[in-house]
Amino acid sequence: MGVVKLLSKFLQKKAPSDKSTSKPKLKNKRVSIESIKQELADVDDVIYKNIRTPKGPVTVIYYSSFVDNQVLHQTVIAPILRQDETVIHASEKIDLNDLPHVLSLITTGHTILFLHTQHVFYSINTFSAESRSIQQTETESTVIGPQDAFTESLDTNLSLIKRRINNPELKNKTYMVGTETNTKVSVLYLSNLVNQDNLKRIINKLEELEYDGFTDITVMKQFIEDHPMSPFPQYNSTVRPDMTMKYLLDGRIAVMMDNSQSVIICPTSFLELFEPMEDYYNRWMTATLLRSLRFFGFFVTIILTPTYISALTYHPEILPFELLINLQESRNRVPFPPVMEVLFIELVIEILREAGSRMPTKIGQTLGIVGGIVIGTAAVEAGLISNMLVVLVAISALLSFLPSSFLMSNTSRFIRYAFILAAGFFGLYGQMIALAWLFIHLLNLTSLGTPYLTPGIPRNWTDLLDSVLRAPSGLLKYRKGIARSKEKQVGPLNEE
Repeated sequence: MGVVKLLSKFLQKKAPSDKSTSKPKLKNKRVSIESIKQELADVDDVIYKNIRTPKGPVTVIYYSSFVDNQVLHQTVIAPILRQDETVIHASEKIDLNDLPHVLSLITTGHTILFLHTQHVFYSINTFSAESRSIQQTETESTVIGPQDAFTESLDTNLSLIKRRINNPELKNKTYMVGTETNTKVSVLYLSNLVNQDNLKRIINKLEELEYDGFTDITVMKQFIEDHPMSPFPQYNSTVRPDMTMKYLLDGRIAVMMDNSQSVIICPTSFLELFEPMEDYYNRWMTATLLRSLRFFGFFVTIILTPTYISALTYHPEILPFELLINLQESRNRVPFPPVMEVLFIELVIEILREAGSRMPTKIGQTLGIVGGIVIGTAAVEAGLISNMLVVLVAISALLSFLPSSFLMSNTSRFIRYAFILAAGFFGLYGQMIALAWLFIHLLNLTSLGTPYLTPGIPRNWTDLLDSVLRAPSGLLKYRKGIARSKEKQVGPLNEE
């Protein structure tokens, strides 16, 4: 635990800035055609179009990869040729002393107008790059409920949320992350419900980020977590607008990034990573059954094969006599100790899973099914593993996919190896030590400063109505204590 804390603190420290590669300061450099051309040199898709009008020449500057020519002609060039002043009125006048702002506008799809006779620059938003349409999600699919999912367009994602929450209290603040990419990040929250301390924490984390650029919000999430060295995800992530809406109404904070489909929700708890949105569309009895299956399945998958090792190596008395005889008969030809046998088949399963995910869909599915059957049967006939172990590993692999969060599924696979090694060295005592370490680690984790095991750690008794057991919808009228603001410490959802 001490090593993990030291590494975590080390990662949270700011990396020293590389002065040799830092950009020169352009704040005091005046805006001109020459300065823009100088800063955008060797950028082949930046266009400088000169237009002659009765009132003098006008230079139009834009990125051809961000602006559609037809849209540009209809909204900018044609009105200028007609001497229509509406295009100027719809534009924003540019400060001639702020060259970085002008460059930022050009690189984000704005068109710059320079009126030579007046020596004035204007900018107008003409961004019209292609984006993916709203489609059904494949990673968080549901039989009932809305079927739309977020896209890689930040504006589209914001519209999906604001279409569901028609409330002026819904705020979104935009920040730029990535010292080289200048990627837009939007923080969404309901100002009358959010915990202001949580809001300050997430904003401070975003403002302190120092990194060249993030390819996806899941990468940025690892930089702003409270404990980056932990295998457990400390923020929930989703591609579903309805789930994001549900958490916003509970007082949480949603963080979106341009060019990323996922949205992170903070703070979150350990239990919420086992709660898909479909639980709220199902009847409460069905949802409780499935939620309990996911939660307890997580612990079964990390102790099932280690218990097999412990029983055969150190503690055969924990098994019924008939089952023990069957296990010994199935292992008569296996030359390896149980721990080596389990590690071998677990690694084979990981290889099949990884290879199947890297191949085309149809080939990957065939490889997973046929490869598992062929390799499993051949390994048993060759005397490398026992029949019983094939069954246990298959059950354990299926249970690892039960959590609604894919990152939690990966976490269970990683932790299982720690339990396997502990069982191989110390048997059930090793498993109990590993389980105690797991609970101690979870107790030490926080999500945006909030205990990770909420509502297991005392918060509000009403939180237990929506935990491992899901109460009827009529009883789910209290916001959870994990993110409740000080002004809303008591009271139902519809309380004013």
